[in-house]
Amino acid sequence: MAISGSTSDIRQVPCYGLPARVLHWSMAVLVLMMTAAGIIMTQDGISRDVQNSLFIFHKNVGVLMILLIAIRLGIRFTQPPPPEPETLPRWQARIASLTHVALYALLIVMPIAGYVRVKAGGFPIEGLDAMGVPSLVPRSDELASVAKAVHFYGGRLLVLLVLVHIGAALFHAVIKRDGVFQRMWPMSAAQHAQSK
Repeated sequence: MAISGSTSDIRQVPCYGLPARVLHWSMAVLVLMMTAAGIIMTQDGISRDVQNSLFIFHKNVGVLMILLIAIRLGIRFTQPPPPEPETLPRWQARIASLTHVALYALLIVMPIAGYVRVKAGGFPIEGLDAMGVPSLVPRSDELASVAKAVHFYGGRLLVLLVLVHIGAALFHAVIKRDGVFQRMWPMSAAQHAQSK
């Protein structure tokens, strides 16, 4: 398969701002770590100490994710994303847009469902508890069960969408080389500035 695009063309593609890029890659790392922790901590045969540590990590980083997604949405609305390359086919732009909406929705739903599952189930969230933050949901096994199901199936869908997102990013970075990937790559702004 021929690789299209050129370095000079890529450098002309407008990039996301620094706050958006920092949040994107920070959250990407956290999502991957949370996913790995969520899978490992529910497996049979791991030690209780490891399981407890992973649960504590998963719960408390989940709360952090709620804050980060709120900040990221604020940036998204106040600083619109740069325009896509004109060479990007309309159908690809549409799929990318729908995938991003679904990812944002899941990044909101997943930590909220996790919070509800934990608090409604009567379990602690150590960071919030240490700060004296009261539970925002009542103790309810039924509510905890619903939230657990949402969190479980939402997690599977999130993994699928993340894999699609990574696959598309690599396709644009390695095969197409059309500047789509570079819009969010951390070094893109520096490279763009040096090319001017």
